[in-house]
Amino acid sequence: MRLAKSLGAKVVALHVEAPFHVLAAGAAALTETREQSERRAAEFIKQIFDVIAGMAREAGVACTCHSHSGEHVWLEIIIAADKFGCDAICMASHGRRGIAAMLIGSETVKVLTHSKIPVLVVR
Repeated sequence: MRLAKSLGAKVVALHVEAPFHVLAAGAAALTETREQSERRAAEFIKQIFDVIAGMAREAGVACTCHSHSGEHVWLEIIIAADKFGCDAICMASHGRRGIAAMLIGSETVKVLTHSKIPVLVVR
């Protein structure tokens, strides 16, 4: 928010949720229904967006929040950046290194690789 404020920029907060899959890696997917998973995700997203909107208000930065679902999170991020006319993408890195990063893959690396606009990675 401080960066956006200093640049006079607007913020588009985006959360991309992968669709519900019974064979997902998370243990909760083994016991919860699609409806329960979607309800839990919606509550989580609301909490995140409430915090982001509050930070934006406090900083005096215009902010809109959007939620999308898609199989390829990295692609949804790039599509949303184009749709909302973003000049740059700012996203976090989990900091995985070595074999863990190679095996798990990285949405951030995929965005960095495929984005046509600048990407700022924050650790």
